[in-house]
Amino acid sequence: MDASASFQFVVDAFAQDWHVIAPDWRGFGRSDRQGDAYWFPDYLADLDAILEVEQAGEAVTLIGHSMGGNVACLYAGVRPARVGRVIALDAFGLLDRAPEEAPGRYEKWLDELGRPGVSREYPDFDALAARLQRENPRLDPTRAAWLARQLGEHTESGAVRFAGDPNHRRINPVLYRRAESEACWRRITGRVLWVEPAEPELRRRVGISDEVDAAAKACFRDLQLVSVADAGHNLHHDQPERIAAIIEDFLRDTRSTSI
Repeated sequence: MDASASFQFVVDAFAQDWHVIAPDWRGFGRSDRQGDAYWFPDYLADLDAILEVEQAGEAVTLIGHSMGGNVACLYAGVRPARVGRVIALDAFGLLDRAPEEAPGRYEKWLDELGRPGVSREYPDFDALAARLQRENPRLDPTRAAWLARQLGEHTESGAVRFAGDPNHRRINPVLYRRAESEACWRRITGRVLWVEPAEPELRRRVGISDEVDAAAKACFRDLQLVSVADAGHNLHHDQPERIAAIIEDFLRDTRSTSI
């Protein structure tokens, strides 16, 4: 249930001025909810439309975290001429799914469609901030309090809930095929900066082994890898100053070498 506001800490830490466009994906943050349908290709279409309005005809730098990083990497492979550089923050993709899972996933999805998505409510923004800190103990209390007000909203009863559409939590009936993502990644012509925590706990917990991760990184023809200590999956929350410095070093570097 993240939103573009999460990048404010990194933007604040930049040493120089940059033109930053930070959208909320459909159904997240302040963007409109889309009801029952959230399909990954729609994120590519949304990004394509945003770039046509904001940066028509220009090669852009895409920075994305987690799902946003996956969108950025896919888009850079689908439209390689539109993307000069990609910065992916712990965007390791999903575990490949076996075809045998399809019937059960479709059935569960149909069952879930009959039940409206419900957001958990919190008594106030302080309680939501505490929830953020429980999920990420590294998150500074001041930053948690600020994030809670960016990610949350009041309900009609006066309680607080995440602004994101709870329907995002429904199972996706379309199986993730990692080979398709890798085919897109191999088409990227721009430079790629891959930033990950030194201890990739979440990646391993969701089943992406070191071997699968290495195969993914091998798809990028011009890859720079940076590991960040004392950070979890939300690197831009845990170490925003470090992430900002890494991004700026990458953007200032005009060399075409790979690491």
